Parts: sequence; C-alpha cells; structure tokens
Amino acid sequence: MIKNYLEQLRIQRWDDHRYYHHSRINQSLHFVSALSFLFAYVWLFVDPVVSALVGWLVSMTSRQAGHFFFEPHTYDHINQATHEHKEEIKVGYNLQRKVVLMAIWAASPLVLVVDPTLFGLFTPWASATDFMRQVAKIWLVVGGGGLLFRTVHLFFIRDVETGLVWMTKILTDPFHDLMLYRGAPLALMRGELMDPGLHLNPEHTLGLIGEPVLEEQHA
Repeated sequence: MIKNYLEQLRIQRWDDHRYYHHSRINQSLHFVSALSFLFAYVWLFVDPVVSALVGWLVSMTSRQAGHFFFEPHTYDHINQATHEHKEEIKVGYNLQRKVVLMAIWAASPLVLVVDPTLFGLFTPWASATDFMRQVAKIWLVVGGGGLLFRTVHLFFIRDVETGLVWMTKILTDPFHDLMLYRGAPLALMRGELMDPGLHLNPEHTLGLIGEPVLEEQHA
C-alpha cells in the first residue's frame, strides 16, 4: 500500500512538472515560491500571521504568476496535448479553479471592511496593523480551506487515494520544487527560456533541472 501511494505521488509530481512547468521563468518563480513557503512553514510555529502573509503575498503570487503569465498555453508538442486537454485532466487546481481561489483570496479583506468583527469572531480593528493581522488569519483559513476542499472533492470525483496523494504533493511541493528547480534561475540567465529536458524520464530530471543529463533514457 505504501509503495503504491509513493508511486502515485511520483506520477502526480512528474505529470505536474512535464505538463505545467515548461517555462524557465515559471520554474524560477517556483524556486522563489519554494524558498518563501519553507520560511512560511517554519514561521507557522513562531507567528502564523506572518506565515500567512508571506505564504500568500510572496509564495502564492509568485507561483501563480508563473502559471498565468509565463507558462505557454498553446499546443504542447512534447506531450502531444492541447492546453484545453491538460486543463481538463488536471488533478489539482487548473487555471479556472485558480482564478476562483485567487479571487476569494483577493476579495476576502473586503469582509472586514463591511463587518470589522467578522460576525463577532474578531475585535474590531483599530489600525492598519490590526487589519493586516486579521486579514492574515482569514487567509490562513482560505489556504487551508482550499486544500481541504479540493482533497475531499477528489475523494468523490476520483478516489480517496488520489485526494490524499494530491494533498501530500501540495504540502511537500516546496521541498520538492526547491530541488527540482534550483538550476532554473541560472538556466534563465543563460538565455534559456524553455526547459529542453521535459522529454526525459522523471528519474533523470528530478533535482537536475538546468544541469546536463548524461544517463541514457529508458525505453
């Protein structure tokens, strides 16, 4: 069971990389996102409010900017798939779902403007600092809610294992992306806008993005 779980995790990670991370700019932004997410993870035990602010304002914005503005939305010749097909089979949040999630995140501070107590949950904010700390608490709920919602959704439209594997992938992506895309900024500075190694098997690319691959490909 554990072996199958890890295999499904490997497949989800590989599909995510080969389908949605062609751009070196996107990869570099994911590297930045991974670093800031790891800081947010640590700071969650120090000050969850700061963790939420970093996680959303730095980690999520840089991560999603890569997908929205720099990742090609044209025909994927490497995987022989249209953008529409990839969006349809996406396990997690495709661009349409991300628009909804990011819209909820961006609009959530307005709730505190309309009702500073948030239906009696908060003491009314009296300063900009108070406002931002309360917003950050809402963002923590939005982040956790978005993760749990899609996980449970996958329970019904796929199966429980797929949902749990996806949740594990999301929570561990910062560690994985840090290794996977550590070479992307240097490759980008060399003028390489697209990853030339996406046709390789995953064991030849994980942790080696931007570095030469010398092993022979498996059939």
